[in-house]
Amino acid sequence: MRWKRTIQLLDVHAEGEIGKVAIGGVPKIPGETVAAQLHWLNTDPKGQELRRFLCLEPRGAPIGSVNLLLPPKHPDADAAFIILQPDQAHASSGSNSICVTTALLESGIVEMKEPETIVTLETAAGLVKATATCRDGRCEKVKLTMVPSFVHELDVEIDTPHWGKITADICYGGIFYALVDVGQINLTIEKANAAALVQAGMILKDLINRNMHVVHPEIPAISGIAYVMFRDLEPDGTVRTCTTMWPGRADRSPCGTGNSANLATLYARGKAKIGDTFKSKSIIGSEFEVGLQAVTEVAGKPAVIPTISGRGFTFGLSQVALDPFDPHPLGFALTDVWGPSAGEI
Repeated sequence: MRWKRTIQLLDVHAEGEIGKVAIGGVPKIPGETVAAQLHWLNTDPKGQELRRFLCLEPRGAPIGSVNLLLPPKHPDADAAFIILQPDQAHASSGSNSICVTTALLESGIVEMKEPETIVTLETAAGLVKATATCRDGRCEKVKLTMVPSFVHELDVEIDTPHWGKITADICYGGIFYALVDVGQINLTIEKANAAALVQAGMILKDLINRNMHVVHPEIPAISGIAYVMFRDLEPDGTVRTCTTMWPGRADRSPCGTGNSANLATLYARGKAKIGDTFKSKSIIGSEFEVGLQAVTEVAGKPAVIPTISGRGFTFGLSQVALDPFDPHPLGFALTDVWGPSAGEI
């Protein structure tokens, strides 16, 4: 073969959300820390080229993420990873942490021990402890102890051209979220409304990022509202979620970092305490279990240590390659399947 570049991918999904894991052929990513590597991927043309190669057509697709498996920087970590999506590289993700843990154990990169294996993952947001329940060579379930999550600002008022004045909670759960009660946009979280929810999420994300600057007080590489997550509370206490992702799709999982951010709001409002657990359900009906393990502080702000539990499933093994004569080495996206914002890619 005359390929210029090849990368091997293990195909995994966590409760429906695809998180492919690049287990071979990953080039060296510059940076003394994972946060510095994240910054390089988002700012250097070579880093952006790698993301586009993996995430855009013809090699990528609108759904899912690609996780770059990297050598860890922290002495306690078993592996490091950074999440690539069409818009940028991201610091942290619950569903992708479950995918990476499942990939590491079921591929043998990290030795699986039954009935339980603990894997420490290093992200740009910090260390994530993954406790995997294992049986007969399979990773059955993963419980994540997430990075500290905190409220940036509650009840932020946003003037919108479509829904008038609405409020959002701006919170951090490994990345920054705007959390919006879905009734404010006259929708419910169900499959039939996916396109309308995504369109609303893109509008709100743009409005908020143009009018509010957020940056992690200790990790400057993490800034800006990454996603808008719509939420609703079901009669049994289950939190229904729909995280909207650029350029125009819905997270298929209940969203680990989004639920971590939401947990910080519940704690701040006195609606959650240490030891509490609840279910979160996605737009397709898949579930995570969310727990409040401990409380702490981040730069003087009250913060919570969330736990997120869910399942990962491997479904394939593939290799993507670049023909040196391919006229589309940087990939492309069209508004027909990627959504209206794809024109910006």
